[in-house]
Amino acid sequence: MGKLLFIDLFAGIGGFHTALHQLGCECVFASEIDESARVTYSNNYYKNSPQLFDNGFFNDDIRKISASEIPDFDILCAGFPCQPFSQAGHKKGFSDGGDSERGNLFFNIVDILEAKKPKAFFLENVRGIVNHDQGRTFKIIKEILEDELGYSFYFKVVKATDYGLPQHRPRVFMIGFRDEGSLKSFEFPKNIPLKFNMSDVFDGNCSREIGFTLRVGGAGSNINDRRNWDSYLVDDKVVRIQPQHALKIQGFSSDFQLPNSRREAMKQLGNSVAVDAVKACASELIRHLYTIDNHDEQKVAVKYARNKGEWSELYTFLKLIIDKKLDFCDEELNPISEVLKVHKVSTLNIGEEVLLDENDIKIKNKNNIKSLDKNIVTNEKLSEIKNKIIQGKSTFEIEQALKIFEDLGIQITKGTSNQKSDILLDVSYKENLIKNEGFGIKSYFGATPTLLNSSGSNTNFVYELKNFKKEYLDEINDIETSKKIADRIEKIYSKGCELCFWRIEADTMQYNLNVLDEEMPKILASLVLNFYKNRTNKLRENLKEIFDNHLSLKNKILDYDAYVIKVKRFLIAVLLGMFSSKKWDGTFSSNGTIIVKQDGSQVVFHIIKLNILENFLFENIKFDTPSTSRHRFASIYKERDGKYYIKLNLQLRFYWGLAKSNLTIRFLSHECIEII
Repeated sequence: MGKLLFIDLFAGIGGFHTALHQLGCECVFASEIDESARVTYSNNYYKNSPQLFDNGFFNDDIRKISASEIPDFDILCAGFPCQPFSQAGHKKGFSDGGDSERGNLFFNIVDILEAKKPKAFFLENVRGIVNHDQGRTFKIIKEILEDELGYSFYFKVVKATDYGLPQHRPRVFMIGFRDEGSLKSFEFPKNIPLKFNMSDVFDGNCSREIGFTLRVGGAGSNINDRRNWDSYLVDDKVVRIQPQHALKIQGFSSDFQLPNSRREAMKQLGNSVAVDAVKACASELIRHLYTIDNHDEQKVAVKYARNKGEWSELYTFLKLIIDKKLDFCDEELNPISEVLKVHKVSTLNIGEEVLLDENDIKIKNKNNIKSLDKNIVTNEKLSEIKNKIIQGKSTFEIEQALKIFEDLGIQITKGTSNQKSDILLDVSYKENLIKNEGFGIKSYFGATPTLLNSSGSNTNFVYELKNFKKEYLDEINDIETSKKIADRIEKIYSKGCELCFWRIEADTMQYNLNVLDEEMPKILASLVLNFYKNRTNKLRENLKEIFDNHLSLKNKILDYDAYVIKVKRFLIAVLLGMFSSKKWDGTFSSNGTIIVKQDGSQVVFHIIKLNILENFLFENIKFDTPSTSRHRFASIYKERDGKYYIKLNLQLRFYWGLAKSNLTIRFLSHECIEII
């Protein structure tokens, strides 16, 4: 394992940066929104990490960056906003919408961990977060990191005094590792004695050996007041702590450059982590990473558990070996008389290719080609695999499928969420051979598949609330009915306010939609608002409603059919080429989609018959409601510009077949009813 790379989120003046740089790590991305703190950060770290600034990786607003734009890294460091969990911030927690959504920015960390999958994380917050909301907030954080993202989770309330600095400053440190396996043995380092005391800090006889916790506000109290934190008795005189003293008890060097303003300097230091405490714990984190990396058993371990979608892709791979063809279909997914003949099956993630002809199956790798017994893959075996996929829950193993791939000599590996092509085929159509054609796979073995997954800031549409007043904020955000989003929007309108589309939260998705069509952000914003306001979830019906009733949408030159064309182009782009999380170059990485129906049969769409695919999508896509807390939407918040905003999230799902089969209704949450 070479030099470890880290990112520094909610960086402040760089306490994490200082500590990890001293341990030999390199910072490849940082994010800090406060303008004054950004100046301090740049002044002090450009000499250490010039590429961070020269390459544009010193970000401001974490909500506007897509995870895919962040360089790869090993350790995520973040002292995410603590005010919502502190006494000073009135302990509002995740619901705090008073200052640029500071209460739920933890979920931006989750988005980055989920997308980038670093080896470890190191998070810091006030100790109040542990017991906030009777422990429920901390429980949510732990469960998301462990159960949803697959990290281990260790925490400890650490004081700066534990690691040599004369300041109490109790903070909770949270550390976790990916792929830790059986090596769950991380321990926080043992405490050490003070390196110096407050008399050393003031260069005089101080009445206190250990200093008060540095704070951001509330300075200037009488030295005998219980709220005092910045006045000390030194040589029998009252002395107010200055930035040079605060630097020392926070662990920064004396030549660290701070603003000339004492008030601003003390504010920045009061927001910082204690460097020595971070360094001690980060040192143990790094040592544990090397233990994991050097453990032979962990290096060779292979995980075979997969979810329904991943098993469906392997099912399609095997079924194509048997069928050697794909039937084109109509908009109702009924096979028509035309087919694509399949001559080769592979994926972007394996080195082998399965070669097919009428009488033989061959496996080709970089060394040779060999023939295989046809009985390795049979319809009977495939039927068993299909039933196990349908019955499976969460992630699970299918021994039968693993045995088939082993007999084929194929080492199966997982693809990534940044691929539109789940499978690569050589196919022929009317005697024309098409090589290495990419196809996506959409399966109905589980819940209806998604076309566009919610992705936090990438799919959040931001609306400014016109005529909104501060006193409405808590009243509306406190609405927790079974249809709370619609009820909150209705309450907003009842107050005489309007929702006016402002922007898409992440710059990348805004860019992609503008590449497709300059009017597309506004079209989708109108569709999203209409869905949450009126619960018109079918795309076709939703578009007709907003065209008939939403006059601001209309381009006077264009009619309804023109908007249908625009929306169809968007749907095709999302299916075949565009991701919400990375800039789109306008090309398709897949030219077709294989549909796996609930009975196990398969049909195909391809751009050869583009009109059929467009019509299928337009008639069979619905809007869906993801988790409001996980994706940070549906609550009103005050931005730094003094205005109020609300975000609504875009998620699109297929609904074909729901009216054509026995219906089962499953309540996913208070807001989302899934019909299967």
